[in-house]
Amino acid sequence: MTATTPQMTFQVQTRRVDAHGSLARCKEAEIALDTDLAGNPAAFNPAELLLAALSACMVKGIERVTPILKFQLRGVEVRVDGVRQDVPPKMASIRYEIIVDTDESDQRLALLHENVKKYGTVFNTVAPGTDLSGTLRRR
Repeated sequence: MTATTPQMTFQVQTRRVDAHGSLARCKEAEIALDTDLAGNPAAFNPAELLLAALSACMVKGIERVTPILKFQLRGVEVRVDGVRQDVPPKMASIRYEIIVDTDESDQRLALLHENVKKYGTVFNTVAPGTDLSGTLRRR
């Protein structure tokens, strides 16, 4: 008999507030969403939310592997840019830059980047359907 790894599950509930926005809830957190056809500068639109999820996945992946790799860092910043195509509507390309404040070697930075790409749930969900590429560099 083989042991199975329990799958993680996630749940988000989104409610329309009015014609200008919606509110997504998960656990004890809320995020204002731009669901206004004219746009809402006070909230993330769905495409921006996707890019935020991708960047959060990268930071969380770094948080997960730094203790394992004994990788020392003082901070991390992720910049993500997406290009949307109209027909069919989708993110045609996503470019990212991960900036790590560290004294670690270039080889260790490359190892950290490989771990981000290999073990990120959102990264590995987005990558097959999008031209996704980027760099990890030292601050």
